[in-house]
Amino acid sequence: MNKKIGFIGLGQMGIPMAKNLISAGYQLQVYNRTISKADELDSASIVVCQTPAEAAGGVDIIITMLSEDEIVKETVLGDQGILKTLAKNGLHISMSTISPDIARLLSNEHKNAGSRYLAAPVFGRPEAAAAKKLWICTSGDQQSKEIAKPVLENLGQGIFDFGEDAGGANVVKVAGNFMIMASLEMMAEAYTLAEKSGLDRLKVAEFFGSTLFNTPLFQNYGKLIAGKQYQPVGFKSKLGYKDARIAFKLSQQAESPMPIVSVVHNRLLSAVAKGWGDTDWVEGFGRGVSEDAGV
Repeated sequence: MNKKIGFIGLGQMGIPMAKNLISAGYQLQVYNRTISKADELDSASIVVCQTPAEAAGGVDIIITMLSEDEIVKETVLGDQGILKTLAKNGLHISMSTISPDIARLLSNEHKNAGSRYLAAPVFGRPEAAAAKKLWICTSGDQQSKEIAKPVLENLGQGIFDFGEDAGGANVVKVAGNFMIMASLEMMAEAYTLAEKSGLDRLKVAEFFGSTLFNTPLFQNYGKLIAGKQYQPVGFKSKLGYKDARIAFKLSQQAESPMPIVSVVHNRLLSAVAKGWGDTDWVEGFGRGVSEDAGV
């Protein structure tokens, strides 16, 4: 395999992922809108590119880790986009949370251009990315999955196949993020109720995290919410709001009632409206519920 690959998107998730690929022996052609982010990577193992097209030139695989549908579309289809230079049969692995509709659009555009597309969104915060503990969901054609596997194995602890439809893995990702958001709202409400009733909310969280809800989600997020620990920022409220919008849209398209989607959507909309968009979504839920309760 060609050990030179492209990598676009050096944010809080992209940086640790790129570092793991470098540690695995890959040479990266990197692009990021803020070029200085590349300074965090080993300069001997990267080529800093000025456009997505440059990052995709001369490689068999390019990874994108970008936050918004329109940014991903422009990165792929724009005048300086990936499709301008990606080799025939070259593979684009899209690893961020985007809508299934955009994933299908990009898959078709790649097919028309003679290249490949694989949806591979991930579950995990930056610390999980750094530890190669991401859970990776994939959807697309089987050959693309086989090509991507050696690369993806350097980024996560498990790869799960969700079929041929390019949008399938993104449906799973949006559904998973919805369940996380619903859990954050539930924990924030429960621990605030405990606090207003004169109890130690941390002690209550420790009880639930070790008994009825003995899972990493309730242990890790529960501790942050109960302790009102909102730093460092791992996942921004404005990105959670974006995911809530996608979940809401999907529920309408599928004619699948999801009343709790409205709750988490409004919670994160409120956080963004209050100027908390760049804070961790734990703060969006935890602080939002606490302020509603007057504590």
